[in-house]
Amino acid sequence: MVYCVRMSKRTYQPKKRKRATTHGFLARTKTAGGKAVLQARRRKGRAKLAV
Repeated sequence: MVYCVRMSKRTYQPKKRKRATTHGFLARTKTAGGKAVLQARRRKGRAKLAV
């Protein structure tokens, strides 16, 4: 007999839109905490501030 074992899906199912809306530049600029994150990344000299 052959048993069909179904593998469960991986935890991370990437979607570009979801990533951008959650961690993107516009999402960061909307909140005080996000602005602080951007400011800290600018201070450090990051090439990319957000996704």
